[in-house]
Amino acid sequence: MIDKCIASPPGSAKVVVLGTGGTIAGRAAVQGDNLGYRAGEVGVDELLAGIEVPGVALQAEQVANIDSKDMDAGVWRALALRCAHWLAQDVAGIVVTHGTDTLEETAFFLHSVLAPRRPLVLACAMRPATSLAPDGPQNLRDAIGVAATPGAAGVLAVCAGTIHGAQAVQKVHPYRLDAFSSGDLGPLGVIEEGRVTLAQGWPASPPAAPALLQRIAEQAPWPRVEIVLSHAGAGGRLVDALLRERAQDPAVGVQGLVLAGTGNATLHRDLESAAQRAQAAGVTVVRTTRCPFGRVLASGAEALPEAVDLPPVKARIALMLSLMQAG
Repeated sequence: MIDKCIASPPGSAKVVVLGTGGTIAGRAAVQGDNLGYRAGEVGVDELLAGIEVPGVALQAEQVANIDSKDMDAGVWRALALRCAHWLAQDVAGIVVTHGTDTLEETAFFLHSVLAPRRPLVLACAMRPATSLAPDGPQNLRDAIGVAATPGAAGVLAVCAGTIHGAQAVQKVHPYRLDAFSSGDLGPLGVIEEGRVTLAQGWPASPPAAPALLQRIAEQAPWPRVEIVLSHAGAGGRLVDALLRERAQDPAVGVQGLVLAGTGNATLHRDLESAAQRAQAAGVTVVRTTRCPFGRVLASGAEALPEAVDLPPVKARIALMLSLMQAG
């Protein structure tokens, strides 16, 4: 872990930048190659070289340097603990440089575990640092500006001048620079030339979960939660295979299932039957929708409970943390 202070005038708002890698830290062998690059090659101190935000003092720390498609519980643990450390200090806010592929998952995880009352902003890029026209420097500068904004709060994501909240943000495009959406809720606002304009208030944080953060710090095992997709012709074989594995070795077997259903979290009848078998065997099962927008309208009469306002990847995190907190 590398910690580097960057000199700024006395009295400046302090923003800590934690690097985790991603395309924003990517490097290609050929300048201008926006596809054949390796993510997580450039250190956070190098990313910050030449970036100055008036009235802001920066401190950089490298937590990880990976492609975010390879994000795992170990990096989440380290990142959450470093964020918690800095949130307990006299800082205006935190910026986390992150890959776009799993940004929405990390944002929701930090939102759920830390519930920060100050801004914790994820910054990203769709082009590597070696691109002829990289988008990372502007995104990073914007994220620092949001993190230093008086009154800002919660876990946020900044991309292409748009500010998203952790609960709503989703990656919706594999290539364009403005790759994120907040769905029906819409973005929180925009940042233009360092000026934040809000379309709605800063997001409310959930109740703080110090006991959960403590379990993470103690390296408690992460419950295994899998996502199963319902589709035309879906069956129950995947679920049944997971149940057989669980029976053979409960220590590594599945503890939770998130079912990504069609429409209003509806399931193919064969998958639904298998999910009910899993529930009877002690696996915690929740349903949500595979639709990118909208929320599940719960009837309250279903045998399998709904994750009403979460897409599958975030429902998985919520269930995983719930199982961890329950011990």
